[in-house]
Amino acid sequence: MAGVDPSLPFLPVRLAVLTVSDSRTLAEDRSGDLLVSRLTAAGHVLADRALVRDEADLIEAQLRAWIADPGVDAVISTGGTGVTGRDVTPEAVARVVDKDIPGFGELFRMLSYQSIGTSTIQSRALAGVAGGTYLFALPGSTGACKDAWDSILVTQLDSRYRPCNFVELMPRLCEHLAGPRAAS
Repeated sequence: MAGVDPSLPFLPVRLAVLTVSDSRTLAEDRSGDLLVSRLTAAGHVLADRALVRDEADLIEAQLRAWIADPGVDAVISTGGTGVTGRDVTPEAVARVVDKDIPGFGELFRMLSYQSIGTSTIQSRALAGVAGGTYLFALPGSTGACKDAWDSILVTQLDSRYRPCNFVELMPRLCEHLAGPRAAS
């Protein structure tokens, strides 16, 4: 049965929170606030927080800065995952990602269906790995951020969660960058 194994140590993850919005400021960012509150309550570290406009170049630049920062293990973005012309977060993530994690978006939409019905089909929530850093792109609503954190991320970012979790894979995320193994 899946669950947290209390005999294992908890390893805090260093998370950056990115809000993508043309209409909000950090002072008005309820979704970002919700994520910060949830991640710190879970024992993780807020490594950084930023807000950028819905422009792929700006999103990409912020993601690349955090991917290059050894003090950031994962990035959670909120906003810009819809289907309108200004929603470009998935395109920006695609520019930097090394590996997609398709199950994240699939599971998010399945869970979201329970809350908002078929409207979940408009979400392009996604996840991937870039340069050894996890990237999670969530819709901008507080409900979506709550669903993603409470139903997926809280356990997958807990090193004690069994049978497996994202944290235990962190040391191996850059294996492909080490080059071919030497012949024995």
